[in-house]
Amino acid sequence: MNLARHSISSTAPVLIFDTRFEPDCQIFTTCTQEGFAVYRTWPLKLLRKREITGGTLAAAVPLHTSSLLFLLGGGRSPRYPPNKVIFWDDAQGREVAELEFRERVRGLACRRGWLAVALRRRVVVYKVEKTVSRYAEWDTCDNPKGILALATEAYSTLLAIPGRQMGHVQLVHLPPCAPPQPLGPPPSTPPLRPPPQPSQHPVSIIAAHNTALTALAVPPSGRLLATTSSRGTLVRVWDTHTGKVVRELRRGTDQAQIYGLAFRPDEKEVCVWSDKGTVHIFSLVAGSGATNRQSTFSPLTPYLPLPKYFTSEWSYAQYRIPTQSAHISLSAPPSKPPTADVVDEERCTVGWIRAPADNTEDGPEEYQLVALTYTGGWYRLSLPTSGTAAASTLNAPAAYGSSMYPPSVKGLSISRPRSASGSSFVSRTEKGKERERDPGKDGSKESRECVLREFRRYGRWDGWG
Repeated sequence: MNLARHSISSTAPVLIFDTRFEPDCQIFTTCTQEGFAVYRTWPLKLLRKREITGGTLAAAVPLHTSSLLFLLGGGRSPRYPPNKVIFWDDAQGREVAELEFRERVRGLACRRGWLAVALRRRVVVYKVEKTVSRYAEWDTCDNPKGILALATEAYSTLLAIPGRQMGHVQLVHLPPCAPPQPLGPPPSTPPLRPPPQPSQHPVSIIAAHNTALTALAVPPSGRLLATTSSRGTLVRVWDTHTGKVVRELRRGTDQAQIYGLAFRPDEKEVCVWSDKGTVHIFSLVAGSGATNRQSTFSPLTPYLPLPKYFTSEWSYAQYRIPTQSAHISLSAPPSKPPTADVVDEERCTVGWIRAPADNTEDGPEEYQLVALTYTGGWYRLSLPTSGTAAASTLNAPAAYGSSMYPPSVKGLSISRPRSASGSSFVSRTEKGKERERDPGKDGSKESRECVLREFRRYGRWDGWG
């Protein structure tokens, strides 16, 4: 009998440095050690890839669905200096322009004809036409992550950046965004006239949080603003015209690092994801078919001086991203060299799409989510309010030849590894919190879990995409 020790582990994940959607979530880009690639979001398809030699990229930011991308060098051996923004025309397959700064570029946001560059303590905006010209710049507080948000709808004007004080948001109004160029022959009806622009905007600063900002998001129209802080427990939604808070939403009670926020295009919902590996979805309007959860003591708040926690709104739906490290290992994994890049299994980015509700190409469409992990996982999720049972979905054939099941071992009773801000083990009190967050698992009739419609892989350069 062979009693040698064997190891059961997942295959080595693909190393993804960055992945992000374009503003309309029609395509997304990803950067790996070999270069960058452009994918169609749904149905998932590799559109083109570019192998970059001489170094790696930190980001490839698409300008909508055009051939222009903005590249940033990064990693242990950057292809470009970290203080440069490279304009890459993918139709020509070459660099066409560059911007150079005296410090490292922290973040980028773009829309038709405009590019915003976030540096450590300022944001610089450029007009991108036949030539690139500097438009203006604004001072900010310390912004190491380079967070900023830009409205991208036709005739929208909003640019949201950190203010000069910690936790504040500065609202900047740029010239109106140009509408997209129509494809094919010109329409028979005259184009719509742009709405009149206000002579002045009443609000320019929003005191959003008492601690440092970690994420900003605006819908395409720019009418709303979502913010999170370093505590990672609350999501505040603001009216950018009045500067007043519209909703205060609670992600959880323990501290978390927020990775991002995304509004549904019709502004009825917003989702948030963090290093906890869970995507939370909140409803923003009444009568949308979904209701955020609240404490059972919330009806007593008008009569009793209860803490603000009891009036909080919790997500009505969520989805937990599986991790590849959930597989059993009967022996210690081989040690990695200290210079090796580490894959963050909890990191992901999420976007909204329109897709058929019943996995058929000609079925009625609904809003769904696509989650991209930094280990190469592509998840298409439908919301629990869509009216389709999870069991019937899992029994349905996979669309477009995809795999329905992600590589996870859900039936094993093992602790799930956590990132630096999380805990490796769940205490009894934490289990109570999980029950509070997930009443659908306690026998309630309504399920709170998003339904996994489709699972695919992306990011490999050997045809896996």
